[in-house]
Amino acid sequence: MLRTPTGGAPKNGTAGSAGQLVSIGTVLTTLRDEFPEVTISKIRFLEAEGLVEPRRTPSGYRKFSTEDVERLARVLRLQRDHYLPLKVIREQLDALDRGEQIRIPAPAAHGESVDGAPSSVGYADAAGEPAAAARVGRAELIAAAEVDEAQLVEWESYGLVSELPGGGFDAGTLSVARLIADLGRFGLEPRHLRGMKAAADREAGLVEQLVAPLRRHRNPQTRAHAEATMRELAGLSVRLHEALVQTALGLRPH
Repeated sequence: MLRTPTGGAPKNGTAGSAGQLVSIGTVLTTLRDEFPEVTISKIRFLEAEGLVEPRRTPSGYRKFSTEDVERLARVLRLQRDHYLPLKVIREQLDALDRGEQIRIPAPAAHGESVDGAPSSVGYADAAGEPAAAARVGRAELIAAAEVDEAQLVEWESYGLVSELPGGGFDAGTLSVARLIADLGRFGLEPRHLRGMKAAADREAGLVEQLVAPLRRHRNPQTRAHAEATMRELAGLSVRLHEALVQTALGLRPH
């Protein structure tokens, strides 16, 4: 797993400790060990938002240092684990660049923050490893995906996201929301994504059929094996989908 230091983050655009600069494809391969859903478009978007500044070759190709890759990993981790919007992440990284100590939002026990205010998000030190929140509210999802209430309502109307019983959204739905928002910046609207949702539902149904006998087993180890099998099958499905899309577009897989 790619780890970032807990102290101040290095400045962008400088070579790593070994002076090695790598391509965006290599960065993607490195990050995917921990972030399977990351894409080249996502990396380019984070660059456009000023969260990383890779060097450019005379012909315009991006070249990333070790510090750039670590910075990207930190950004993705803050999004995934702490549901932070990019504006807040940028402020956190700028503070680290200045050598300042920071505190980042993180889930607190029993749905309360450290100051006692009702919330599904509290605070923890940057070096801490708090567990992910069971669910986030509408306002938190909107902030994390950097959209507005009207967009969220539209996603719900197309069945792309839905609240849990009792309200709120789980971490998986939060990831979906971020991806929908990223695609939206390229002009893809919710109505364009209905086919993807339908295909995902069919794939999920197939996986569930395959592991259903194991999940019903009385042996806890067998049920645990079923969960691991589901995750592996889901990962393979994602990779197959990516390969099929790239092949259809005539692109070489990274």
